[in-house]
Amino acid sequence: QVQLQESGPGLVLSSQTLSLTCTVSGGSILTTYYFWSWIRQPPGKELEWIGCTDYRGTTYFRPSLKSRTSIFRDTGKNQFTLQLSSVTPEDTAVYYCARSTGSCGLEGVDYRGQGTQVTVSS
Repeated sequence: QVQLQESGPGLVLSSQTLSLTCTVSGGSILTTYYFWSWIRQPPGKELEWIGCTDYRGTTYFRPSLKSRTSIFRDTGKNQFTLQLSSVTPEDTAVYYCARSTGSCGLEGVDYRGQGTQVTVSS
């Protein structure tokens, strides 16, 4: 059973960098054909895919967020980290990490963390 757990600060100031880490257990982030994503859900809105890294370490990002987003891995700890720079209150959301098969994105997600609330304060 794969488990994902998000960790990081729940409050970030505007213009700062949001940093969240996902710790994966029960499976390796190096396993072929799996994709490891960050997803968020702003209040009152739909789930939104942010970006992902695949088993090779290649990264893919939502075009509208690409200039502010980084995702990197710590394979020794079986973790992957999201960094979102220059945040504004519009980045306030519940952030999830997830695993998917076949491709990045919301489709194909088979495991997801419980989510962590991040509030951006102005």
